[in-house]
Amino acid sequence: MAVRHQLIRRPPRAVWAVLADPNRYGDWVVGPCDSTPLDSAWPEPGSRLRYTIKLGPWATEGTTTVRHRETGKELELEAAFKSLGTARIFLQLRPWGEETLVVCDEHPLRGLGGTLHNPISEVALQLRHRGMLARLARIVEQRPHEVLHA
Repeated sequence: MAVRHQLIRRPPRAVWAVLADPNRYGDWVVGPCDSTPLDSAWPEPGSRLRYTIKLGPWATEGTTTVRHRETGKELELEAAFKSLGTARIFLQLRPWGEETLVVCDEHPLRGLGGTLHNPISEVALQLRHRGMLARLARIVEQRPHEVLHA
């Protein structure tokens, strides 16, 4: 189970604003080159996004479904790839003074990804999280402060 954390120099409401925007998903998640909300209710439980992941000439579509949400505090997602199975991604926002400690916990849930999960794939997840959480921090910290207080 890959668990990683990132301190973001903004309050939880600022981090949540980015997580709750389905149009920003491809900006902070490592992998997707585009994303499209399938439901207008993101991030309500059951709402979904579709996205494309490209690696050279290879491309596949995936879908992410919100499984749990506690507004401003927790977002639990299930990412599904037809050929690889599904993964559980749990993001927790913890107030840390005036900042936010984001904890990301991801692991394979169903299918081939779970069957083939091993220490090497665990390292790959850690590297993915490092990039993903750094992107999230950069996006949140670059937003104008007045947007955060609206």
